[in-house]
Amino acid sequence: MPDTQQENAKNLKTLGLKATGPRLKILEIFQERAKAGEDRHLSAEEVYKELVNTGEDVGLATVYRVLAQFASAGILTRRNFEHGTAVFELDDGHHHDHLICVMCGKVVEFVDEEVEKRQAEVAKQHGYELVDHSMALYGVCPECQKHKAEKREI
Repeated sequence: MPDTQQENAKNLKTLGLKATGPRLKILEIFQERAKAGEDRHLSAEEVYKELVNTGEDVGLATVYRVLAQFASAGILTRRNFEHGTAVFELDDGHHHDHLICVMCGKVVEFVDEEVEKRQAEVAKQHGYELVDHSMALYGVCPECQKHKAEKREI
């Protein structure tokens, strides 16, 4: 078993989860995407397709169950963006907000200290003690804007 898999197995056991093949493989998918700088937000169906494409024999119900367990254990964060499908991302402990394309569903993560400061100020103005927040901005990504413009030219 490679070092990363051994470490993942140990971490899962520490969280009270058995280190099964599907759990290890699903965790690896999220870790590899984060490491490669690829889109870190995956639906259960996308995880399932990736597993099938790599020859894993796992059912969609198992994927849903593992994702829910990982979210409960704090390994993954579940996000419900406007497009209606829940997506999951590796919880690395760093806060960030999201830009979501309403046409293709692309998700971009960003951190803006001025936005964070202003949110804290607004909460304080209203007498709230801010404990957490989630911000998602919806728009049309540059690729979809370009595609829309090309369609208009035709």
